[in-house]
Amino acid sequence: MILCLGTTPAAQRVMVFRQLSLNAVNRAALTLDGIAGKAINVAKVLKTLGQTPFVISFVGGAHGEVLRAALASKHIEAELVAVSAPTRQCLTVIDQAAGTHTELVEESRAVTPSDFNQFFAAVRQRMAGCRAAVMSGTIAPGCPQHFYRDAVRLAETVGALSVVDAQGMALAAVLEAHPGLVKPNRTELAATLGRELKSDDEVKAAMRELCERGAQRVVVTAGRMPTLAFDGKKFAQIFPPPIRPANPIGSGDAFTAAVVWRLLRGDDLAEACRWGTAAGAANALTLMPGELERDEVERLVKDTVVA
Repeated sequence: MILCLGTTPAAQRVMVFRQLSLNAVNRAALTLDGIAGKAINVAKVLKTLGQTPFVISFVGGAHGEVLRAALASKHIEAELVAVSAPTRQCLTVIDQAAGTHTELVEESRAVTPSDFNQFFAAVRQRMAGCRAAVMSGTIAPGCPQHFYRDAVRLAETVGALSVVDAQGMALAAVLEAHPGLVKPNRTELAATLGRELKSDDEVKAAMRELCERGAQRVVVTAGRMPTLAFDGKKFAQIFPPPIRPANPIGSGDAFTAAVVWRLLRGDDLAEACRWGTAAGAANALTLMPGELERDEVERLVKDTVVA
């Protein structure tokens, strides 16, 4: 079992326009509805890759019930803490003529200390039976910013791999617990360290700094640019396969899911990131985040290069 922990799930709507005009009425050529949020996306991809994810999250209101039903329909087990704050909705707007993908994000509302205590009790209970714990996304208002740090410490007590995809205070706080892997993108890494990272050498120096502060391994993604991976001793660079993306939203989450899958299989970090990069590309070929096809991952990994 792989725990997928996230406090900010979402109902997700994707609207595709042949050409979008501002300050005008626009009629969508296609509209899709689903569920997302980083932890949800990770769980969906893990399920597609033949793993057994278990989601722990908050749900509230009508969108929360949609999320609960959608996870059940995908046969993804979950413990969902019901809260008064309604589950948010996010909207992806795709302009086919311009080739743009715009994400409109509704921020999550605050939960109560009692809500979080119930949530963390579920984490503590389920951690004992898991092989890995993936912590993804922004921490909801009302939850302590050191939540990921405490979850990593729980994972360590049971020998589970801990993976953190976060930024800012949440990422900085988790380092002292020595997470097995942290995976910010370049923008998130720069924001966490409070400085610009203009070159690969500056990014590598920042990755070394995260390891010196406690991370066991660091991976930094950069969209269509090569991914950098550092296992504490050496760097690897992973070049993505050439694709024409339909919607790149959620590709970082697909990357994380596949990396966890391959690390648990015994791959080294560079090889795991090769599969992660292929999964990220496969996700970008689909309109709904986290709804990739395993066959596409296996096809694309052949054109994904590690250097």
